[in-house]
Amino acid sequence: MAAAATRLPVILLWHMHQPQYRDALTGQYELPWTYLHAVKDYTDMAAHLEGSSAARAVVNFTPLLIEQLDEIARRIAEHLEAGAPLPDPMLALLGPDPVPMEPAQRLELLRGCLRAQRKQMIERFGPYLELATIAETLGTPERIPYASDQFIHDLAVWYHLAWLGETVRRTDPLVARLTERGRDFSAAHRRDLLSLIGELVGQVLPRYRRLAEAGRCELSVTPYGHPILPLLLDFRCARDAVPEMPLPRHAAYPGGAARAAWHVEEGIRVFERAFGHRPAGCWPAEGAISAAALQLLAAGGFRWAASGAAVLRGSLELTDQQAPLDPLAFSRPYRLAGTGMDCFFRDDMLSDLIGFTYATWHGDDAVANLTNELTQLARRYEPGGNHAVLIALDGENAWEHYPFNGFYFLRALYEKLAEHPELELMTLSECLARGIQPAPLPQVMAGSWVHGTLATWMGDAAKNRAWDLLCDAKGAYDRVTAELRDPAERAAAGRQLALCESSDWFWWFGDYNPADAVSQFDRLYRRQLLVLYRRLNLAPPPELALPISEGHGAPEHGGVMRRATAG
Repeated sequence: MAAAATRLPVILLWHMHQPQYRDALTGQYELPWTYLHAVKDYTDMAAHLEGSSAARAVVNFTPLLIEQLDEIARRIAEHLEAGAPLPDPMLALLGPDPVPMEPAQRLELLRGCLRAQRKQMIERFGPYLELATIAETLGTPERIPYASDQFIHDLAVWYHLAWLGETVRRTDPLVARLTERGRDFSAAHRRDLLSLIGELVGQVLPRYRRLAEAGRCELSVTPYGHPILPLLLDFRCARDAVPEMPLPRHAAYPGGAARAAWHVEEGIRVFERAFGHRPAGCWPAEGAISAAALQLLAAGGFRWAASGAAVLRGSLELTDQQAPLDPLAFSRPYRLAGTGMDCFFRDDMLSDLIGFTYATWHGDDAVANLTNELTQLARRYEPGGNHAVLIALDGENAWEHYPFNGFYFLRALYEKLAEHPELELMTLSECLARGIQPAPLPQVMAGSWVHGTLATWMGDAAKNRAWDLLCDAKGAYDRVTAELRDPAERAAAGRQLALCESSDWFWWFGDYNPADAVSQFDRLYRRQLLVLYRRLNLAPPPELALPISEGHGAPEHGGVMRRATAG
């Protein structure tokens, strides 16, 4: 085996992120993705790291996800202990209460039980497929009365069984018993499954904390509300990559620099409370950076940040049109002068192979292909030099498209990379400790991992309207909080504002997104703004009663959206 110093560092960065799905007015979760990804993906990803002593990865947690995991686990425990209401209507189908009688609500729940990947999550299980096929015939307002409580409860049990992680399915005796039973699940069966779900959600953060303490992974963080930092700091930077981009009516986000700094500081605070140490690294929301954003992260004490290769390519072009043509310019850290912080840029092609391509391959073939690609890079780069390949993507969205939730692919991935004579799995902080030298980055083109631009969050008419509504709300916030004497009231208003500043709302606006998803996020965003005005004791503007996206009506609950491979 080659000496360790000659092996090419390979970093796997898994970004764990869910936006705030809790309805700001009712306290109930509108969409179940946080707890479903917790019991499936966050659980499986931890188990794969635990199962290989040589595995290493960076796992990035968003603070909003941390808080939602804590809240959902707590509320399930309170239900099991004292009968408190469950936080999500899909979870409530596992509770002791009968299915709601109101036809529209009943229909929505039945359709919700079908929100699973068809081939890998429904057709895999005969009883679930049979129930789902019947449910599809009953899923109309005219036929929903024929769906009995027992039928919907059975469908809900299978929905949750299908969403469990593969490592849970293979080891937990309760899952085996329920799977073997197949149907006619009692209230006791549902309670047992609910208890398992609560346990799995509650274990996510402690498991990753133990992995980090054992040196098996590095944990990093995103600023608190998952905001696009460059846009909070300067709307005009969106034109770095798209010079003709239409901008919002407001010239800038009011007090954006202070808000961006608050998100950085609050994100670190939430992270430290969950994991017991200060993070060394940051995956900014959507990998979005600018020179001002990197300076802010460096001032926050981060030692590294990460973004996409398209941002690096555009940044290098600002200085030298020929620089991006040099393959040796990629897969290495860079440093903006005056920051003292290194920025790594993911290999977009390799990351997207995992996110989009390998799901249809045999797991061993996919890992062999990826390993070959990495080996070619190792031979191209200077042995023992300053290159390190960063593969970064979502830690949840891809796996439901893989057989067995990516079980065989992920197991082989860690095994093959850990034992490879020319490649070395490590974390980003380990790269820095090795003494890898950053190249200078004279200028930064503001952009994100999505095509190297910020056009996913600004420029479209609906996106810009959403920003203008936020700017109006921020102006109201500034006026009211300047007079507030109660620190608790100011803090509550500030946290509510942070939820409104999330990138996720702006992502979904645009006619290229499915109408039902746009409607869902449109409604959630406007309700977040509505609650902010209520916290400020102000009448909300009438515009908040109207959809932001033209042509989209009342929200409907649609299928699971596979956003993309990072974010």
